[in-house]
Amino acid sequence: MASKLRYRLKNVFKLRGKTDPETSKQRDGVIGSSTDSTGPRQASRSPHAQTKIGHFPPELAAPSAAELASLTANPAPSIEVPFPTVPTHQPAPLEPDTFSTPPPPEQSEIVAPLPRDRRHDGFDVKEGQPTPSLPTSSGLETSSQKLQKRLWNQAYDELKVSEVKIVEVYENVLSGELHRNDSTAAMETKENEIGQTQETRWCQMKQLVQVGLERTQRQAAIKQGIEDGLKAISAVRGIVDKAVQAAPEAALAWVGVCLGLEILSNPITEASINRQGIAYVISRMEWYWNLVCLLLDESRVNELSVGLRDELEKHVIQLYKKLLLYQIKSICLYHRHQLAVLLRDMVKLDDWDGQLKEIKDAENVVVRDSEQYNTEQAKLYLWDLAATAHSQEMKLQGIHSAIQDQTRLQEKRHRNDKDEQCLKDLYETDPGYDKKRIQDTKGGLLRDSYRWILDHADFQRFRDDPQSRLLWIKGGPGKGKTMLLCGIIDELGKESANQLSYFFCQATEAQLSNATAVLRGLIYLLIVQQPSLVSYVRAKYDLAGGKLFASINVWVSLTEIFTDMLKDPALEDVVLVVDALDECRTNLPQLLDFIAQASSSSRAKWIVSSRNWPNIEDKLDKTTQKVRLCLELNEDSISGAVRSYIRYQVNQLAYDKAYDDETRNAVEQHLTSNANNTFLWVALICQELRKVSETWDVLDVIKEVPAGLEDLYDRMMQQIQRLGRRNPELCRSVLSTVTTAYRPLHLEELGHLSGLPSNIQRTSDHISKIISMCGSFLTIRDKVVYIIHQSAMDFLSSNTYLFPSGMRDQHHAIFSRSLDAMSRTLRRDIYGLRAPGLTIDQVSQFDPDPLASIRYSCIYWVDHLSDSDPTQRMRHDKVLQDGGAVHAFLKKKYLYWLEALSLLHSMSGGVMAMQKLEALVGNIETQQLTELLQDARRFILSHKQAVEIAPLQVYASALVFSPASSLVRKLSEKEEPDWIISKPNMEAVWNACLQTLEGHDDWVKSVAFSADSQRLASGSDDKTVKIWDAATGACVQTLNGHDSSVRSVAFSADSQWLASGSGDKSVKIWDVATGACVQRLDGHNRSVSYRHLHPGTRGPQSFSKLGCLLS
Repeated sequence: MASKLRYRLKNVFKLRGKTDPETSKQRDGVIGSSTDSTGPRQASRSPHAQTKIGHFPPELAAPSAAELASLTANPAPSIEVPFPTVPTHQPAPLEPDTFSTPPPPEQSEIVAPLPRDRRHDGFDVKEGQPTPSLPTSSGLETSSQKLQKRLWNQAYDELKVSEVKIVEVYENVLSGELHRNDSTAAMETKENEIGQTQETRWCQMKQLVQVGLERTQRQAAIKQGIEDGLKAISAVRGIVDKAVQAAPEAALAWVGVCLGLEILSNPITEASINRQGIAYVISRMEWYWNLVCLLLDESRVNELSVGLRDELEKHVIQLYKKLLLYQIKSICLYHRHQLAVLLRDMVKLDDWDGQLKEIKDAENVVVRDSEQYNTEQAKLYLWDLAATAHSQEMKLQGIHSAIQDQTRLQEKRHRNDKDEQCLKDLYETDPGYDKKRIQDTKGGLLRDSYRWILDHADFQRFRDDPQSRLLWIKGGPGKGKTMLLCGIIDELGKESANQLSYFFCQATEAQLSNATAVLRGLIYLLIVQQPSLVSYVRAKYDLAGGKLFASINVWVSLTEIFTDMLKDPALEDVVLVVDALDECRTNLPQLLDFIAQASSSSRAKWIVSSRNWPNIEDKLDKTTQKVRLCLELNEDSISGAVRSYIRYQVNQLAYDKAYDDETRNAVEQHLTSNANNTFLWVALICQELRKVSETWDVLDVIKEVPAGLEDLYDRMMQQIQRLGRRNPELCRSVLSTVTTAYRPLHLEELGHLSGLPSNIQRTSDHISKIISMCGSFLTIRDKVVYIIHQSAMDFLSSNTYLFPSGMRDQHHAIFSRSLDAMSRTLRRDIYGLRAPGLTIDQVSQFDPDPLASIRYSCIYWVDHLSDSDPTQRMRHDKVLQDGGAVHAFLKKKYLYWLEALSLLHSMSGGVMAMQKLEALVGNIETQQLTELLQDARRFILSHKQAVEIAPLQVYASALVFSPASSLVRKLSEKEEPDWIISKPNMEAVWNACLQTLEGHDDWVKSVAFSADSQRLASGSDDKTVKIWDAATGACVQTLNGHDSSVRSVAFSADSQWLASGSGDKSVKIWDVATGACVQRLDGHNRSVSYRHLHPGTRGPQSFSKLGCLLS
């Protein structure tokens, strides 16, 4: 090695004046021309000139800094080296593509500047005179390497004593990195495996460096287009690789650099000030590293300089400790749950800028000491390294934003029309808009009303503990749970590192009160933020299309999609928020089970809120990794938040209503004394005060206001009853209708459904006027009427003034008004489409919409009839008798109704409606109505798909391809198209085939009905089991898990369990409701072809073809 270095050093300086024809033309930091040092035109060479790779063979390349230091530390007088003149001024700034001195092996190397000083680290030099001999091989291997090892390890060992906890956490992280390919759970629980002495840990540190270098190489391969940043990283990688090869025992100095490069390359990572510090430290690591070689050459120590050297060594070790600590803390933070970043930056807990300042101060101390101890040559070279580091720092700092921009561009480029259509079909609501609407309805979000939770011990424990995966915030109605979660979402959203999705359940809105909508909302919001995640939905969407989200088995599909999505590395620290679980009215148990399972099996963190309901508590209590935060147990914090809310609301009132100080203070005092820590009560009172026109009446009004929500609701109802003229009855009609409806009603819908007089129904302003008289129970947003709060809904539902005979009478009233409105409004081609082939996707929204006032009625009229009192159905117009209202409607308006259902995307609801009507007339002697209902059901089942695609096909193919004796076809004969000259000859009656179920990809081997006849199971050669809704023909579940053809299926007697036997010699037991495989039974030596479930049992008795009893 020594002879090679001598040869390289000698020939580099001999060849300095020889100019390659090509390279002489190069500029901007590659190589510049220079004359021979012995010639008359000898010129100084810029210390930043580079040798273009490929022009000199490797053996003629300039030595690296470490090699040069080794040479100068061990003089040998056998080679003559003429030293060129060095400029006295500082070198010019680096060119843009200059990254390192020395560069990594694969790049051209920088020729180190050589000073005119005759003394250089161990030997004397005179221009034109021989140089001392080169060192021996032994000196090359020991001098700088030993010093690197000693100083870096000493700095690290001192940190282990002074910063015990943080170094312990760091070594746990490194232990996990040693097992990077292990499972997530294994990595989280990995104990500290890092050796506790220099001798036992250096191999591990070297391994970590190599793993880190390989990882950044792979990342660079997929992050093309970020040239400056990737060149900087490549340069750093080269420095690391070379340094570790030279001094492997000092590898611990470079572990933090490798992991730091990963942080900078991650488009979603730490707070920006931390990234800036990481870029700074990494860019100057070569400077730090070469301090040992250039400043602490032990071979040149003499009695005069030993004091200076010792002081300098002490300061270098202090510098090493500070920069190691910065790297260690950064890496620990990067591997912690990202929730911690936000609050730690807010309170400066990690004080990144302060720590960075300490590092720079320590650098200045070292530089100041070196001024007294080192040669001009060493100081100039050190300056050169610092200048190079500055250039690298700028590029490294920019790589984070560059990668983010590149990621967004790639995602945009890869998104196609299919992705867009998939996202449109997935969309049911935008939780972002729901949040804004809720906040606007409640008067805006006040930070003082929620900031207490950010410092709460339970919230911090959830935030900081990686094992705490579920935060459950629970409390009574009106305690501010929703606004509390709005505040948490806002705070988490301020930090770009947080992946965040949320959903607000609302019982008053059908599309926001079911478990399926919750998952759709969470998935939708994640895809909007990270479009590449749409691939998880596309895997199923490409097979089923938009029907994926409309089928009965949508819950199973979405849980599978979401479970797979949460395994994506980009979502490993995602935070998912679900508000008001108690307002999820459909499939709440399944939603709770999913949250409990997902919080235990993925790295996602969940924040949920609900009332203190036992059924919710029973489910969530099974989750071991949860933190429970009960609002009733935090009265002091809630009280302070309510007081802030009161102060804000009263100040707004005082400004808008021009209260004097006495009135303002009296209002605030009364609200504070009677609020009982309930935000909703305060909001309702303030809403009441806004209606008071004269300020002198304000004090009288607040004195009459009772404390507590129930008493306040009672008072509001009493005020309604005391209204003049017929207004109380109008309010009663509106309130009872809104309370009974299955979803919030549009003003136009509410007008006719509540039976308001025609002169009031005519304009939305008149209907709004009636709503304003209904106390503060109702609110209007975008012409849709909502009940103010779920607690108000509960109060109204049980109010005897609204429902003296219960809600059944109101259901019947809504049904009757719906049937009347549809009979008056529905007609053929109501949108004027004309073309029978025009598809539903081509239909635009009409304004004004002729269906606007009857949209609700078209979908829900049969449901209200079903929920009404049976005796009412017989007394009032005999609606379910032959010739009654329902019979007349179906005879005259059935096809028009189906057209409307297609335009409203609700054909499946029409199928269910016909089945409900059939069930309702089952025990009534209504032959004509019964026959018509049976024919109408067959008609919609047979032509549902065609009419869904093109609404006007209900008058074309649906009629033409129905049996000749079909009652619907006969009654609608005038609707058949006259442009068909020769119509096909159809069967006289509907054939025996009620439905054809399609969905398997291979032969169906076995089918079985459930005991209650509600479900049908099928087993196929495609290795799947499908469960179907026997009434509608919709696929409810697709069960995957067998490795061969499914030969047989059977339900248990209670229809809750399904057994399947397969050619893979196994039997699987499935939960029919959830689709989960609860048990696998093995033991057969041949395929399972028959099995029987005993009534009342869960376990199957299985027989193979050999008759072997399995259980």
